[in-house]
Amino acid sequence: MNDHAAAPPRRAGLPRGIWALGFVSMLMDISSEMIHALLPAYLVVLGASTLAIGLIEGIAEATAAIVKVFSGALSDWLGRRKLLAAIGYGLAACTKPVFPLATTLGWVVAARFIDRIGKGIRGAPRDALIADLAPPGLRGAAFGLRQSLDTAGAFIGPLLAIGLMALSDNDFRLVFWVAVLPAFGAFALIALAVHDPQPDAGAAAPRRPRSPLSRRELARLPRAYWWVVGIAAVFTLARFSEAFLVLRAQALGLGLMWVPAVLVLMNVVYSLSSYPLGRLADRLPRGVLLAAGFVVLVAADLAIALFEGLPGLAVGVVLWGLHMGMTQGLLAALVADAAPAELRGTAFGVFNLVGGVALLVASVLAGALWDAFGARATFLAGAGLAGLALAGLLWRGRWAQ
Repeated sequence: MNDHAAAPPRRAGLPRGIWALGFVSMLMDISSEMIHALLPAYLVVLGASTLAIGLIEGIAEATAAIVKVFSGALSDWLGRRKLLAAIGYGLAACTKPVFPLATTLGWVVAARFIDRIGKGIRGAPRDALIADLAPPGLRGAAFGLRQSLDTAGAFIGPLLAIGLMALSDNDFRLVFWVAVLPAFGAFALIALAVHDPQPDAGAAAPRRPRSPLSRRELARLPRAYWWVVGIAAVFTLARFSEAFLVLRAQALGLGLMWVPAVLVLMNVVYSLSSYPLGRLADRLPRGVLLAAGFVVLVAADLAIALFEGLPGLAVGVVLWGLHMGMTQGLLAALVADAAPAELRGTAFGVFNLVGGVALLVASVLAGALWDAFGARATFLAGAGLAGLALAGLLWRGRWAQ
């Protein structure tokens, strides 16, 4: 499960390309979250119903998950990752000016849809490129760094949007125009500062699969990879959408103005913990840290379900962010460890698709439980599913590897 036994010397650091990819993710997330934090309210201004907003968001995210599979496979077939990643970031950047220029709902929906296609195009090739660039003994740190910077953008963006809305007397278009700048900064950075790794001199040319999504090629993905996908899917069922943290805060009486602070707190903890815990994953058996992440999610769900009042919610939100920092970069590193180098794009695409479907199912089930039995039942069910994922980890005997 862990191929980092021969760790590099301590003075060895992450390649500059990985740092650049981390800042690319952060800049694009700042831009996207500045817009997405205000988009539901903006869509209402343009005449969209709540049902329409839900359908728009659901279709957009499902599109991104599906596109990741094909872009990852295409990057394996081409043998080039940066090209597709740059196209994905460039496509997303080009959609950003549409939001302030749009005068009808149709233009905003089209921009949102194309933006998610861009996310789908870049996702799997970018993660495969990180795996290609990172020394095996630093993959945990590499994915932890990328996740840390990406998540920093997830809370910097909404904070900037809030500040600009306050200073501009709720001028949506001004905020959307400002969001254009970091998006094009992200595209420029990946275009100029990131390169595909060069093969070693004298080394044989890497094998390039002719049809990465064929049954024959998928059969080359080892059992260890499918085990990671399976455990991650069960785990994702336990960590439904963070929107339910917001709903819980509202149910406990948190004022509407302060509700976004729930996600800000979670993302701050997530961002601050991802990189140091990723580095720790390069020194400890990765199964140990993964098991600990499952335990922390169980604790987060129990705290939110059983403790009344906002202090209990705050504890649960902090633990939720910590479990994300412990597990998300680590799961990506486990995919990189298990998948053959020439199929990493396909491996990340399938992994992301399964995770996206599991998150959709989890959120639907969480909503049904909430409506039928209340918030407490929803989070208790999440704790039970996280416990099931932990039991699977221990049963397979992988936790100490």
